[in-house]
Amino acid sequence: MSYQEQYDYFRLAAEEALRSAVPDDVPEPLASAMRYSLMAGGKRLRPVLLLAAYNMAQPDITPALPFAAALEMVHTYSLIHDDLPAMDNDDLRRGKPTCHKVYGEGMAVLAGDGLLSLAFETMASSGHPRAFAALRELALRCGTRGMVAGQCADLTAEETGGSPELLRYIHLHKTADLLTAPVVMGMTLAGADEAQIDAGREYGRNLGVAFQIIDDILDVVGNEAVLGKHTGKDAAENKCTWVSVYGLEKARQDAALYTGLAVKSLDSWQNAGNFLKTLAQRTLMRVQ
Repeated sequence: MSYQEQYDYFRLAAEEALRSAVPDDVPEPLASAMRYSLMAGGKRLRPVLLLAAYNMAQPDITPALPFAAALEMVHTYSLIHDDLPAMDNDDLRRGKPTCHKVYGEGMAVLAGDGLLSLAFETMASSGHPRAFAALRELALRCGTRGMVAGQCADLTAEETGGSPELLRYIHLHKTADLLTAPVVMGMTLAGADEAQIDAGREYGRNLGVAFQIIDDILDVVGNEAVLGKHTGKDAAENKCTWVSVYGLEKARQDAALYTGLAVKSLDSWQNAGNFLKTLAQRTLMRVQ
């Protein structure tokens, strides 16, 4: 299979798992609000990363699908809350009105809460023998020492100003933690050894930093119609970004640097790592 065929295979498998992810007995309008954001489309990057990492050691990805779905639930919850007026105050996400614009702020908060708890219920109910290890990884990466900590630093930086140290902390936790989690989870579920998982952890960390740097760049030079969200918000809100701290040209250089580090980190996986290496290289060229 070509790279794109592999990507589509993982993405479509994740989409199928997500279609039935929200149980029928969830009351309305909560269920609709959860499904509205969960099924809003997108690249499904995080489930793809998990399934690809799992597939490096195991040919049948079926046992990993509940975890791929759970990961997208956590990512979607974070976007719903991030878009709220108290956070980034966005009214567009993936080219569609954000959850709180359609269902109201209170229901959007509940939809995010519901997706977060449903994610852990889904993993715990999977019956996979390594479910606890994967569940723990995601809990650490999305919580008070992971993504939530990064979001906290991001909010504080608007008041106190940025610094290179704070910037790196934000990028490592706000973004890189939720790109490291799927790789580590996938490899853990597949029974990879510690050295292989360490390589995956290094890959996720560097990919995450590169990904967020590119996000920072696109907020300055990106096309709103392609991105599906407004640009120029980082500068308007005094965000601590790679562009604000280092400038546009240095940001481009560092995005390439971290992408190269991500690719190199998977050398020990040999040919099995080719898909994830290509994914990192393509991330550097993304426009949305």
